[in-house]
Formats: sequence, structure tokens, C-alpha cells
Amino acid sequence: MIHVLWEFEVDAEKRTEFERAYGPEGEWVKLFRRGEGYQGSTLLRAVSNSGRYVTEDRWSSREAYDAFRRRHADEYAAIDARCEKLTRAERLIGYFEEI
Repeated sequence: MIHVLWEFEVDAEKRTEFERAYGPEGEWVKLFRRGEGYQGSTLLRAVSNSGRYVTEDRWSSREAYDAFRRRHADEYAAIDARCEKLTRAERLIGYFEEI
């Protein structure tokens, strides 16, 4: 299994909309569910800084994730463009595998 981790900084007035888009029934999860090998997502909010979030997307393998990204590149880019206005900063933390 591969875990894809992203970190976001979100202004207070955009947190509700951000949580809706990136949450368990948000548009990202709805898109990911169409990908073979998708295992689920988790949205985390920092305890000490309520504007800092981390998403964890789980895939059966890096190959499954990469195939999904290729197959759904246009839809991924469209959602990314819409959601860009919700964040002050966005950073790919990386790809992690379970030990």
C-alpha cells in the first residue's frame, strides 16, 4: 500500500469549504473512488493550528496511483484549479509505504 500525503494552509474564512472539498464525501474522494486500487482518504487538522491540514490518500500501489493520475488527468487538474482558491499554501509531503 502507498500513502500520498499533502499539507495545506487554509485561511479561517475558507476552512468550511476546504473541509467539504477534501473531506470524506468531498469532490476529491468522489474522483479517487473511480480509480482502481483506491483504498481511502483521511483529512487531518492540526491541533495547535486549525488552519493547517494534512490529507492522506491510500492506494494499493504507486503504480495504481500513477495510472489513476494519467487516466483522470483532466478531471484532476480541473478540481485542483477550483480548490486552489481555498488554500494559502499546498505542499506534497511525499509518498510513503507501510513497513
